[in-house]
Amino acid sequence: MSVFYSVTGTDLTTDRLILRSWTAGEVSAVLDGARPSHWAGDFPAEGDHVIAGLFAEHPAWLGEYGHRQIVERDSGLVVGSIGLFWPPADGVLEVGYGVVASRRGRGYASEATCALTEFAFTAPDVHTVQADVESSNMPSIRVLEKAGYRRSHTDTERNTARYVAVQR
Repeated sequence: MSVFYSVTGTDLTTDRLILRSWTAGEVSAVLDGARPSHWAGDFPAEGDHVIAGLFAEHPAWLGEYGHRQIVERDSGLVVGSIGLFWPPADGVLEVGYGVVASRRGRGYASEATCALTEFAFTAPDVHTVQADVESSNMPSIRVLEKAGYRRSHTDTERNTARYVAVQR
């Protein structure tokens, strides 16, 4: 899957989505349980709470190549989040993503993953983006495959599989 995206400031824009950097106010809202009007009714999900709680320990995750909210262009609502776990280790970054239940099945996660992965390859010395997923999580595996990732290995002890995208 190849997705055309454009960069405006720190935002990445695809056909249907805007991948927008988190603001300090939005991080606080997640942590405080606030409900801004520009969030889908089921945002934030559990994973968003976890990530928001880690931003203070990992400020680089909020940088240019860090975590972003997934915004539906048509509605303007935040429907998920996606991020790169910065900085790279030996040229490798990890990606993580999640879309709220009310917006799943629309291809948003694959579209966002593809765009953020292509953008990650513009970072100096980054040549690989990877994701570890539970082997039983078929929807997440499909997201990665649609975004052009390939299985590199399976950890049977942990019941996970690693998927990678390599810069071409």
